[in-house]
Amino acid sequence: MSLTIENIILVGSILLFISIIVGKTSYKFGVPTLLLFLGIGMLAGSEGIGGIRFEDPKIAQFIGVVSLNFILFSGGLDTNWTSVKPILKEGLILSTLGVLLTALSLGTFVYYVTDFTFYESMLLGSIVSSTDVAAVFSILRSKSLALKSNLRPTLELESGSNDPMAYVLTIAFLTLVINQDQSIASIIPLFFKQMILGGVAGLAFGKLIKKIINRIDLDFEGLYPVLMIALMFFTFAATDFIGGNGFLAIYICAVFLGNQDLIQKKTIMQMYDGLAWLMQIILFLTLGLLVFPSEITPYIGIGLLISLFLIFIGRPLSVFISLMFFKMDLNRRIYISWVGLRGAVPIVFATYPLLAGIDKSYMIFNIVFFISVTSVLIQGTTLSIVAKWLKVALPESSKQISETDKILFEFPKSFLNEIIVKPDFYAVNKRIVDLCFPNSAFIVMINRNGTYIRPGGSTELEENDILMVIGDSQEDLDSVKACLYKPTVAAST
Repeated sequence: MSLTIENIILVGSILLFISIIVGKTSYKFGVPTLLLFLGIGMLAGSEGIGGIRFEDPKIAQFIGVVSLNFILFSGGLDTNWTSVKPILKEGLILSTLGVLLTALSLGTFVYYVTDFTFYESMLLGSIVSSTDVAAVFSILRSKSLALKSNLRPTLELESGSNDPMAYVLTIAFLTLVINQDQSIASIIPLFFKQMILGGVAGLAFGKLIKKIINRIDLDFEGLYPVLMIALMFFTFAATDFIGGNGFLAIYICAVFLGNQDLIQKKTIMQMYDGLAWLMQIILFLTLGLLVFPSEITPYIGIGLLISLFLIFIGRPLSVFISLMFFKMDLNRRIYISWVGLRGAVPIVFATYPLLAGIDKSYMIFNIVFFISVTSVLIQGTTLSIVAKWLKVALPESSKQISETDKILFEFPKSFLNEIIVKPDFYAVNKRIVDLCFPNSAFIVMINRNGTYIRPGGSTELEENDILMVIGDSQEDLDSVKACLYKPTVAAST
């Protein structure tokens, strides 16, 4: 088949269609969808039935970075600060110290069981040191696991925030592999610069984006998600330009925005949810196409040995040391250790040595690919079983609906009331988004001089407007009245 634009679109659409259909039924057989996407990419590759020859790590890396932007941003938007706040310290320790300990322990093991140099061993350990946000988010949510003791927000916070640490370590040890005369001490300033600038930039851009989204007046609802995409990429690129970690910046930015009142928030979150799945599929298909199965075969033995060490020793060791000062029962620690899924992110990071052209780069890439596959296959297929075995799973009836789900799906409310906006109300000539209503209540319709208006976040209230408000309880409606009558602390700042 000749590579024309039409043929590329045809093949791409067929692969997407097959991936979605196969992914829909995969969990009936206990196979994670991401592994199926990867397998379809390999089957479509030059050594598969598709015969598509793709061997450009630079394009794969570009697709990977773009995809990770969407996946991390979507995960951040979906992070409920109320559920994350109680386990914030545990999550941050796991995403920093835990990643570092995993990289060091695995790197040390690789150094003694292979002919890699010390820095090459640490590079391999760094590449696979973080849990994969795409794998963890998709598998936990596809399985709809209900877990005890804030386990789920801990795991999602860790997976969403630990990629920046792994990225910094990867770049640092790659630099040491290329420049053998440098010392480990020389990379410490790089680490602090990346993390501090990335964190500060993420919060700053989050506040700026909130102001832009809520103040700009776009004529079409569909333009708000497009604007958010542009601002997301700008956050990543600008942070990287000043020397910060772009992945950390967009995740923090998204967590901030996901817990704020935004105009067209429902539309934005729905779009990102769909785009995150699309990017996961494209990312795994691309990485599947990039791999040559015949090149992996010689490394199955050493790859399996390294993978088993990571799953049963390296990851548990880093988790237990990181959480040693926190009050946490043994079963919870063991389950956190087990949900150390590796997926697409390590494979994307493994393209950096390829592009740098270092010795053993292809060996590193193939071993990393094998580690990711075995991790998703062994750990990803047993999350539910292990949760029940460790007694950390909640019964089906105990599953709670998150605030984000309520935003997306508009669950029915129990209380309805009409409220008249009187001339002395604070809300007169104020936009709805600036009134800081409780998340469990909202205005469904406005009667203005006999004309019914469907409100949006940018709608300005006028005196004598009759608001139809629904909420979960009478307390919600009372809170709405209070917001309309006088400014809240949040609204006045």
